[in-house]
Amino acid sequence: MRLFNVTFDCADPAKVGAFWASVLDRSLAPGSGDHYAFLPGEPNFLFLRVPEERAAKNRVHVDLDVEDLGDARARLETLGATFVHEKDEYGVHWMTFQDPESNEFCVGSH
Repeated sequence: MRLFNVTFDCADPAKVGAFWASVLDRSLAPGSGDHYAFLPGEPNFLFLRVPEERAAKNRVHVDLDVEDLGDARARLETLGATFVHEKDEYGVHWMTFQDPESNEFCVGSH
């Protein structure tokens, strides 16, 4: 087996897909739009329209690694991310953010 997609349920696949395309410096695949958006790469990201809203904290999330947390925070907030909190635990310093539909993700400097 191999990992094929990381899939996000969302109300606006084009908006959430565009956010993640900017974060990861990738381009959405042709055909991305109102019902789904596809971001090819390692791994692929797939954004699917669902009727229900997010109801609780993510059980799975994306972790990103950066050189400079301050620069990353400024860039992510400019792209539309919401800062949640900053932690220093288990020998790792990281920040938690939410994408435009409140999906949480973490950014750390390792």
